[in-house]
Amino acid sequence: MKFTIKLPTDLKEMSVEALLINEWLVPKKQRHFLRTKRHLFINGDIANFSHQVEGDDQITVIFDSEDFSAKSLSFGDQILGRSLILYEDEHLVIANKPENMKTHGNDANEIALQNHVAAACNQTVYVVHRLDFETSGAVLFAKNPFVLPILDHMLRERQIHRTYQALCAGQVKQDKMIIDQPIGTDRHDKKRRVVVSRGGQRAVTHVLVLKRLATETLVQCQLETGRTHQIRVHLSSLDHAILGDAVYRGRKASRLMLHAKHLELRHPFTQEIIRVTATSESFERIMKKIVTD
Repeated sequence: MKFTIKLPTDLKEMSVEALLINEWLVPKKQRHFLRTKRHLFINGDIANFSHQVEGDDQITVIFDSEDFSAKSLSFGDQILGRSLILYEDEHLVIANKPENMKTHGNDANEIALQNHVAAACNQTVYVVHRLDFETSGAVLFAKNPFVLPILDHMLRERQIHRTYQALCAGQVKQDKMIIDQPIGTDRHDKKRRVVVSRGGQRAVTHVLVLKRLATETLVQCQLETGRTHQIRVHLSSLDHAILGDAVYRGRKASRLMLHAKHLELRHPFTQEIIRVTATSESFERIMKKIVTD
């Protein structure tokens, strides 16, 4: 793998080592390979880790196949995968997951969104975050193991912003609210999560009312944390279960009415703001039917 990255114009002067550690979060093992193999270049010239870089410099790094643990992935449907891609560049790809499809398989023979995206890109891709099987919308993948730890770190530091739409039961009275309730496993059913008074994981969801209907409310939800079933658990705990959510006793619908509508991040190398919007025909069709009924 060979990558040439032009540093952002406004990047302050720093050493190559600082760039690799603090900006790009390159793991120690891969930094060692770059150093010993002399696989790092500044504007085409071999560089060492003490050299200084600044905005507009071009940094080239080369990784041999053995520099990363070998990973293989079965490819899925190339045509389907291509139709789902919302954004793609040399380092990352964002796809629009349909409802009732896994983000990734549990074993080598199971075909999921990851496999279809890999087929479309003609290479292995790496999951940065996942959506529940029943949830549709934008999912981020890394296209190489070089950028994967950077995107993982950005996700942990809440630098990747995900915005969901959900159609829930009843009329949510507050126009805006923050649900700050810890979530733990239901001791009666390990597949379910519940709001707990003690213990559990911190979970924070920001909710904005988009539209109030006769017996439902369309809300926008932004995650401050990313717990399993977080939006579903938080809304159901307030007696506003999402339609189609059989696990959390939501009213019957032909699909779970939860959709990851927007995904936004600053590109880790170019610093460009990337914002995609994922559409869902089934979500919009059900919304239209409910509004017109």
